[in-house]
Parts: sequence; C-alpha cells; structure tokens
Amino acid sequence: MIKRPPRRNTEDSSSSGALNDLSFLLIIFFIVIAGFNVNKGFLLNLPSKDKPIVVNTNDILKCELDQSGALFLDGQEIQMEQLSQKISAKLKSQPNMTFLLTINPETRYQKVIDVVSAIRKLKVENFSFRMK
Repeated sequence: MIKRPPRRNTEDSSSSGALNDLSFLLIIFFIVIAGFNVNKGFLLNLPSKDKPIVVNTNDILKCELDQSGALFLDGQEIQMEQLSQKISAKLKSQPNMTFLLTINPETRYQKVIDVVSAIRKLKVENFSFRMK
C-alpha cells in the first residue's frame, strides 16, 4: 500500500488578491462615471465683440457696495428693500436702464450675491459691475 503525504492546508492569505484588485477597479470605475454636481454660478450673457452696446449715460443707475456691506445709490446709503423699489420705479420710466454696481474688494461675497440676486429678481436686463 502506498502512503500519500498529507495535503497541505491551502488557506493562503494572498488568494484573495484577485478579489481585492477587482473591488479596487470597480470603485475606480464608479468614481469616474459618477456625475458630479458642479455649481455653475450666475449665467451672464456677455455682449459679442461684433455688436458693441452703446449705453446712454442717463440710463445708468450707479450703485456702490463698500467694505462693510453698506449699499449706496447716488451717494446716499439705502437698504436692500429701498433699492428694489427705486429700481422698479426706474425700470418703468426707463426700460433700457443699465445697473452699474461698483464693489469694494473687501466686501463680503454674500453681500454681492444678495444685490445681484435682487437685481435678477427685478429682471434688469442690462447689468454691469466693476471692482473699485
């Protein structure tokens, strides 16, 4: 009778390596195809270079945001509600009005967004801003 040597235990810790590789590849695959939500910010229609827009200086409503977030219209400090009322009144008399916002670089970003949001709600078509 021939004696066979006893079998070794085949529980090798590296035998699950293929499974680890496969799971890693699947994770990478799903990360790559996943759709990421990207904030698009404000969508602004910029004028084309071919058709420059000529603006009458009487149709410009100048507003300024200082570093503390105070809002000034024609040199007088006003609140956001007053700004909305004045813009609505100006839009009725001058539908081609251009709103010019001058921003101090130290102004908090949220204050700028609040003003831009108020202007967009009033459907002002011509909007311009610049840094001081």
